[in-house]
Amino acid sequence: MKNITIRQLQIFSIAARHLSFVRASEELFLTQPAVSMQIRQLEETVGMPLFDKIGKKLYLTEAGRQIERTAHEVLGAIKNAQDSLAALGGLRAGLVTVALVSTAKYFVPRLIALFRQSHPEIELRIVISNREALIQLLQNNEVDLAIMGRPPQEIDAASYPLARHPHVIIAAPDHALAPRRKIKPEELNQETFLIREEGSGTRLAMESFFETEHVEPRRGMVMGSNETIKQAVIAGLGLGFISLHTIALELKAGELTVLDVKGMPMMRTWYAAHLRNKHLSPATAAFKDFLVREAGNYLDAAFAETSVHVRNRLTRTERMAYDGNAAGT
Repeated sequence: MKNITIRQLQIFSIAARHLSFVRASEELFLTQPAVSMQIRQLEETVGMPLFDKIGKKLYLTEAGRQIERTAHEVLGAIKNAQDSLAALGGLRAGLVTVALVSTAKYFVPRLIALFRQSHPEIELRIVISNREALIQLLQNNEVDLAIMGRPPQEIDAASYPLARHPHVIIAAPDHALAPRRKIKPEELNQETFLIREEGSGTRLAMESFFETEHVEPRRGMVMGSNETIKQAVIAGLGLGFISLHTIALELKAGELTVLDVKGMPMMRTWYAAHLRNKHLSPATAAFKDFLVREAGNYLDAAFAETSVHVRNRLTRTERMAYDGNAAGT
């Protein structure tokens, strides 16, 4: 065991989280053979296989689960040491690891670019996954901050509201419902929806809307990304329930339209979160404070045209509620 390297534990931990060498290689910006080689060397050092392959799926062996627990402990301790050393050095430098739900990738990189204009010495790394994986990353102390659509109540975390987050129902422009106004939610029972995977925050929001409105539409294909859902909706395969922040380009190009459904847009909130007992490095604290201070104004400005597209369809009362949500965030 003394010959195990930190790099091997890092690569194994990510492969174990995804249960996929391909996805691990994408996150690490490595080739798949490089990931496979590091895992193979780790298995040789341990003397046992860490993964079972059954069909096309990977599963952790008992030894793999033990090494996963060890990796979380070791990598968490190293992260704590890095944060403590960064605190001794002040705000002159530092590394901040930020985990995002996939929907947040449409705006967080631009906020990072704005932050680095005044803090060019601070390095930021991004990890993108679904909500369930982000909560696990926070719990394992593998990331400093997570940006998601609901506070992580499953763990003891501190959460900070950042900005309003509207969700809408989208269709192809030639869909029969596209020209309609004030569509009743129950009319959606006849429609097929393209849905995100289990564990996705967008799927949780969609299911919450359906439950509140007593809607039970047909469910089509399960898709692992917003991009795939958008392309499938454009192709006429069904409707999509999606964040308004993901469709600015498609609305502007006329490839998608937002359906005028009563009770929509469904307004939620973006949050930044970290473990409550985590000691934030000066760099992490500075980035968190920047997000709390600037994210709302930035999103309102960056997606103003997209928001107008929806707001113009609302009644006066609905617009007041919509704008009230903005003011309250």
